[in-house]
Amino acid sequence: MSRMRSIALLLLFAGLVALPLDAQGKRRVVIDQDAAGPGGTDMQAILALINSPETDVLGITVVTGDAWRDEEVQHTLRLLEIIGRTDIPVLPGAVFPLVSSKEYIAKWETFYGKIIYQGAWNFPGRHPVHGPYEIPPMPEGAPTIKASTEDAAHFMVRMVHQYPHEVTIYAAGPMTDLALAIALDPQFPELTKELIVMGGSMNPQTDDPEFNLSPRREFNFWMDPEASHAVLHAHWPHIVLTPVDISVKTRMEKRLIEQVAKSPTPLAQYVAKYAEANYLWDELAAVAWLDPSFITKWQKLYVDVEVDHGASYGDTLAWAPGHEPGMGEVLVDVQKDLDKEKFYKEYVDLLTRPTPQARPGPAKENR
Repeated sequence: MSRMRSIALLLLFAGLVALPLDAQGKRRVVIDQDAAGPGGTDMQAILALINSPETDVLGITVVTGDAWRDEEVQHTLRLLEIIGRTDIPVLPGAVFPLVSSKEYIAKWETFYGKIIYQGAWNFPGRHPVHGPYEIPPMPEGAPTIKASTEDAAHFMVRMVHQYPHEVTIYAAGPMTDLALAIALDPQFPELTKELIVMGGSMNPQTDDPEFNLSPRREFNFWMDPEASHAVLHAHWPHIVLTPVDISVKTRMEKRLIEQVAKSPTPLAQYVAKYAEANYLWDELAAVAWLDPSFITKWQKLYVDVEVDHGASYGDTLAWAPGHEPGMGEVLVDVQKDLDKEKFYKEYVDLLTRPTPQARPGPAKENR
């Protein structure tokens, strides 16, 4: 009887220990996103990462990009309410780029021509242009929770010190928040596990007028070129890049939306209601981080962004190893091609599965 009791106690102890070990085994990630909404690539990428059973989303840092920061923060908070994950903190980041500005680019255009997509600065196809601190009516309803009082850059620095070499930074917007974090703490990049970036454009094969005549211009790198340049010269352990070149091979097809709509979960119904028939920019970067096996072709390149204020301001620069200038550029793993159907299947699976339950704890509450 004593032996049986001992075995039972050991099994109970093993069960208790297994729970925190399982939680510790999750992949810690900070999502740095220009979270325009409702729906669209920004929100759908956030949802794919949150809905993965493999991830521990430490926080969502929000930077001006596709829309202004304050509007994006509200859409993100409301999203978390809808899916029942208000335990994930939302941290406001940068409102403006380090150097560039809407006004400066308007003058730049008089010399070098019009730029089709400028995100928050021209809102093509979304809603009328408004000021940086205005919140237009929200189709999904306004949130009842508030963002964290901590800012994005300080939060990211704090997370990598709390979990050194364990935190992935998933960056799918302009690079301003990351550049500010580096300025706060030059050790920040080397304390991360890796940097996953949706950005850059080298030679996309497309008839899309935004890219076929300006193949090196990609919005996330272009909106804050000085920040992008700083980030791409920092000492990250590993950088993975999802550029325009591979992103334009994907699309949020009608059949994918229909498949998602079959799931009754709040997350899936949100996606089905607000999805846009656009390229799967950020979703591709997110799902490929979770499972890179559907990426069928890679290339190692040195990548930078042009900060000269001439005609190529903000363009992506890239060199094969041995041809780089040698001025501190970082070697990057660039995704070149994919098994599209495998990606679509994994993406739909992520959006239709039950959302992981909220993790209790004051450190992750929105305040």
